Amino acid sequence: MVRFGRFRGSNGFAFMITAPLVMPDVITGLSLLLLFVALGHAIGWPSDRGMLTIWLAHVTFCTAYVAVVISSRLRELDHSIEEAAMDLGAAPLKVFFVITLPMIMPAVISGWLLAFTLSLDDLVIASFVSGPGATTLPMLVFSSVRMGVNPEINALATLILGVVGIVGFIAWYLMARAEKQRVRDIQRARQG
Repeated sequence: MVRFGRFRGSNGFAFMITAPLVMPDVITGLSLLLLFVALGHAIGWPSDRGMLTIWLAHVTFCTAYVAVVISSRLRELDHSIEEAAMDLGAAPLKVFFVITLPMIMPAVISGWLLAFTLSLDDLVIASFVSGPGATTLPMLVFSSVRMGVNPEINALATLILGVVGIVGFIAWYLMARAEKQRVRDIQRARQG
């Protein structure tokens, strides 16, 4: 939508994309459950609720968050760089993969991390759209904690915290190294 400008129905389209941001999880879960049941009766798909319906539900509510993050980056993007690449004869696909995608990659990664975190944290929507035998990690933890905290849940929480800590440290290290390299490059450019 950022690239196509205004078109008829653009406000409605923007509302539909961002609606899950302000909609309570219970309403989202219930509406998706009713949608899946109605589709099952009307066209026979999905035949039963399970991991596919959980996946579709998570894509539905995570798309809004990813769209907001990426569209904000696209709004800040300098279009003249892409236009210059096209003026030099680059095809639109090449411009996208060589110019645009690397420039918006931080937003894509941020959107992915945000969607992963929201999906990992979701209990309500997954409870509505899951079927028998389909269980997500939050559902498993919630059902285990209701009967009392056991060592498996403690180990799982420790493992998740450890992985997040290690990934955070690696990201910090790589960013610090890239920043030092950038400073060195600037100093070399000033000297030369």
